[in-house]
Amino acid sequence: MHDMKLIRQDPAAFDAGMARRSLEPVADSLVALDEKRRALMTEAQEAQARRNAASKDIGKAMGQGDKDKAEELKAEVGTLKARLVELEEEEGVLSAALDSELASLPNTVYDDVPDGGDEDDNEEMRDWGNVPTSKFKPKEHFDLGEALGMMDFERASKMSGARFVVLKAGLARLERALGQFMLDLHTGEHGMTEILTPALVREHSLYGTGQLPKFREDLFKTDGDHWLIPTAEVTLTNLYKDEILAEEELPMRFVAHSQCFRAEAGSAGRDTRGMIRQHQFEKVEMVSITTPEQSDEELERMTLCAETVLQKLKLPYRVVKLCTGDIGFTAKRTYDIEVWLPGQGRFREISSCSVCGDFQARRTKMRSRPKGEKQTTFVHTLNGSGLAVGRTLVAVLENYQQEDGSITVPEVLKPYMGGLEVISA
Repeated sequence: MHDMKLIRQDPAAFDAGMARRSLEPVADSLVALDEKRRALMTEAQEAQARRNAASKDIGKAMGQGDKDKAEELKAEVGTLKARLVELEEEEGVLSAALDSELASLPNTVYDDVPDGGDEDDNEEMRDWGNVPTSKFKPKEHFDLGEALGMMDFERASKMSGARFVVLKAGLARLERALGQFMLDLHTGEHGMTEILTPALVREHSLYGTGQLPKFREDLFKTDGDHWLIPTAEVTLTNLYKDEILAEEELPMRFVAHSQCFRAEAGSAGRDTRGMIRQHQFEKVEMVSITTPEQSDEELERMTLCAETVLQKLKLPYRVVKLCTGDIGFTAKRTYDIEVWLPGQGRFREISSCSVCGDFQARRTKMRSRPKGEKQTTFVHTLNGSGLAVGRTLVAVLENYQQEDGSITVPEVLKPYMGGLEVISA
């Protein structure tokens, strides 16, 4: 959510920020709508003040025996009362319209975010590890998993339709091992607090993190008032909704392993085979709540935490800074981590780490206060995958595959695998 005060102060700067998002100028219409709303509020305040004064004057007129004056004042009070009701309704309509307009606009990006139209214009920042060469033609993860008899899309489809999978035996345990390994790493070495959150939330939570109203078609909704979370970012970011935090408690760092549910409404024809793009998947999510001064440094730290997972798994990857045409709705700056998939012969996203500034904090009304001060300020929020568990499983399968189709278990996962060192048919 944007600060209307800042838009009023510098509408040209706001339009310039939206232009980087390829949006038409909108500040003038927002300011005009806000001025109408503010004019109604001023009129309501003046009408209320006059109503209060007239009410007092009625008593004086009655005390002086001036019944005509009293009746005149009573009529005025009645008229003012009716007008106040009208003003309240009109102001409510305008406020809702303004909030709706503001809620539909994406965050402004930082100056260092590269301009561009799509992922081809992202800026590579660094890479790690060497892309492996193989004496045999690497297979994609779904061919490996099906040949092992441990990845079943057909039976999942019978139960649930397309974009679901059933994992069995060694691969089911490997996915569980990955999630546990990530949680242990982030809590034990990276100082994050593990949180177990609901998978069902009410609409206001999704509004707070920016999934609603714009991305409604990408979400799953129950017949009641609940929605399935697309990521634990939703629940972790809403932990302190409507609260004022002590500044000395910041930064707060949380991590959660959750099921995630996405309709993938805009992905028709993309990654139709395999586990890359599913309706239900597991993810280990990181969320930080910081002061405005801490957030830039925290993004670098969070990204390194995600990178460490891949380094310990010995999976080659690169880090790219997303351009204006590829960055998410709520982000001011985003780093994508892309892991090498030998079966596909290319890098694929496995984590996005974003700083959102105060964009989500304004929507969730989450603030902080320095010790001993009355003034509060909106916090900054950050989120990142640490990592997407299913996609990490894909990367392990493709990078650790052997010529006979078996999968060598990465060294750091062996303690979680009950002694299993090779997954074979």
